[in-house]
Amino acid sequence: MRTATPGRNHSQLRYVQHSPRISVAFVSAFGGGTVRDLLLDRRPLFWIEHEAYLWLVLAMALSAPLWLPMALRETGARLMVVADALGLGLFAIAGTSIAQAAGMSPLVSALLGVATAIVGGVARDVLCNEIPQVYRDHRPYAVCALAGCAAYLALEAWEVAAPWASAAGVAVATGSRLAAVALGWTLPSWRPPGAP
Repeated sequence: MRTATPGRNHSQLRYVQHSPRISVAFVSAFGGGTVRDLLLDRRPLFWIEHEAYLWLVLAMALSAPLWLPMALRETGARLMVVADALGLGLFAIAGTSIAQAAGMSPLVSALLGVATAIVGGVARDVLCNEIPQVYRDHRPYAVCALAGCAAYLALEAWEVAAPWASAAGVAVATGSRLAAVALGWTLPSWRPPGAP
C-alpha cells in the first residue's frame, strides 16, 4: 500500500493516462529495492524472485480508482500518512538486513536501508515531473529511516533477537516520522546569501 498507493496517487493527480499510471506505481514500489539489489549485485532482483509482489502492486494500482477518492479525503489522508510512515520503516529495515546478510558494514547497510526506503518515491516524483518530496519537504523523512536503521543495527550488535531488533527499528523509523508530521518538526534549510 505504501509504495503502490502513493505512486498511483501522484500519477492520478498529474492526469497521466492509465498505463503510465501503473508504471509509476511499479517504479515507486520497486525502485529502492532494485537499486539496493543492483548495488549489492544480487540476482535475481527481489521482485523477479518473488513474483507475488508484482501481482500485489498491479492489483492495488488497478483497484485504486475504487478507493482513491476516499483516501484523498481528510480521514483517508491521515491513513495514507500512517501507511507511508509504516512502509518507510519496513522498507528501511528490510533493506538494512539484506545488506547485512550480504556482508556489508553497518554504515553501508544503513545507507542501503535508507535507499531502499526512499529511492522509489524519488523516482516516482521525477517521472511525474516534480521535485522529489523528500527534497522539498523539510519534515524529517530520510533521517527517520536512518534512525530506524541505526536502532536496528545497534540492537543486532547487542545480540538482541532479530525479530525484536527489526520491530524496534521499524517502530523508531515509523514513530519518528509520524511524530515529525504530527508535531510539525522540520530540518533547517540552507539558503545561499541574498536568496529570497
